[in-house]
Amino acid sequence: MNLLRMRADARDPKRYLWVLGLIAPACALLPSQAVARTGLEVFWWIGPFIVLVLIPILDWVVGEDGTNPRDEDYELLSNDRYYRWCTYLFLPMQFVGLFIAGYLWAGGELSLLDKLGLAVTLGFVSGIGINAAHELGHRSERLERWLAKIALAQSGYGHFFVEHNRGHHVRVATPEDPASARFGESLWAFLPRSMVGGFRSAVALERERLARTGKPWFSRGNHILHAWAMSVVLFGTLILIFGVGIVPFLALQALIGAGLLETVNYVEHYGLLRPRRPNGHYVRCSPRDSWNSDRLITNLFLFHLQRHSDHHANPGRRYQTLRSSQEAPQLPAGYATMVLLAAVPPLWRAVMDHRVLAHYGGDITLVNAKPRSRRHRVTVGPAGAAATWRERPDRTGAGSAGS
Repeated sequence: MNLLRMRADARDPKRYLWVLGLIAPACALLPSQAVARTGLEVFWWIGPFIVLVLIPILDWVVGEDGTNPRDEDYELLSNDRYYRWCTYLFLPMQFVGLFIAGYLWAGGELSLLDKLGLAVTLGFVSGIGINAAHELGHRSERLERWLAKIALAQSGYGHFFVEHNRGHHVRVATPEDPASARFGESLWAFLPRSMVGGFRSAVALERERLARTGKPWFSRGNHILHAWAMSVVLFGTLILIFGVGIVPFLALQALIGAGLLETVNYVEHYGLLRPRRPNGHYVRCSPRDSWNSDRLITNLFLFHLQRHSDHHANPGRRYQTLRSSQEAPQLPAGYATMVLLAAVPPLWRAVMDHRVLAHYGGDITLVNAKPRSRRHRVTVGPAGAAATWRERPDRTGAGSAGS
């Protein structure tokens, strides 16, 4: 047994740190106990504090991981069920926390501010739960694909199951992908475009799939209806038990969860564009088409989601086998920090625009840019900083920008 444990540690030095990924669903369980034991009502807001304050600080202090799994350990790591249980356990913790929250929202003990804090915390759990669904939804095993739909129930974002796998992974880093942010596009412009576009794409993709098998939209094989039905059952059960007074808080946490997911989408592919072949088709996705970050703490918290470049190049890899690629463009910080930057568009562009241009050697015609603008080639200095550039509006009156 000791020999097996040593072999496991050798394959993955982070092996026993992956349970830290369960801190996220624990945020749904901790507030009531923390407040009861300390009397500090600020713990109702523990979710955003951990994600937006504590993790960015730890990312900065701890730094980057710097280790990759060995090729010869791939099969052993992939088949080790310990890693699967780290994601499976997310679900019961997530839903127990939601039912506790429903009880507290329905009661009269909390102030409105405290209930809002709890809803925001549950929203962060919901958004990170979509990440657990993301990992499970890429698997071929039937159980894990059903668990992915269950994990999406809290956010009401069940169509993500279809759109992410069959839409986003096919069209990533192209103008046709609603989940790939364009150069110069603010987060606040991206969110409605991605949410609406992703919904429409999922419905179209599932309708096409069902049509190929001769099935109507309302059929037992409709994956979107499966996922939506789980949300209806979950929300309906909560409302039946705790009353309609919890509806605003349920809606708020679901909206925050979906918004957090889409904000991460914004960070992951901002400005990146796959080139086209002579026949007009896009080249195969490579690590160059996703922003990469190897910050250790956020990667543990999000099951290696930040090794997104390898995930898109090799979507069949389980999270424990993903590698950090030097070929990929590198984010200056972890996702938790980048989410904060994205919320302030001028700050985001000051940090990211010159990195996008440097990735393409200063040629702005190679980036995934907002349409309807004529752009010029710019030069990139030895330190990788882009020189001043300008977008000229076309006849439709598109605006100009500079950096």
